[in-house]
Amino acid sequence: MSKRYLLVAACAAAMLASPVPNGAREATAAPGKRTIYMAAVEPKGGVTADKEMFPTEAMPEGGGYVLKKPDSTGRWEVSTYRWDPGTVIVNQGDEVTLEIIGINGKEHSIAIEGHDVSGAVKRGHVTRLKFTAGKVGIYKIICASHLPSMQGELVVLAAR
Repeated sequence: MSKRYLLVAACAAAMLASPVPNGAREATAAPGKRTIYMAAVEPKGGVTADKEMFPTEAMPEGGGYVLKKPDSTGRWEVSTYRWDPGTVIVNQGDEVTLEIIGINGKEHSIAIEGHDVSGAVKRGHVTRLKFTAGKVGIYKIICASHLPSMQGELVVLAAR
């Protein structure tokens, strides 16, 4: 199992085990309607080669990481694509709407493993994906154009 999977599972277990007032845990675990607001973003940074050497290691393949060589002024940049937030937690049976705005990148394909959910997120547009959270588990939210970095996780908790 990946470290990320273990971290998400531990956080979910801690949330369920934490004391909550007046039976709120049971109330929030019942299936309901959820709208989660997300964004397709591209964090980036840059510097001139006289301040920091340009990296010599190749970036992982897949389009998720971009490393631009120094230009005529010596400036180089690095960027990556991400879903924000990267982890979405819902209850089994929830009617979920992901409302995703495209901020960076012309277009991002989106698919959620284990659910029949897919679409395209375009810069300047809001994409709404609606589905019912199915089987309990952790499922990848993937942009196939920007792997490996543009992956999130849908965590489906057991309904009570």
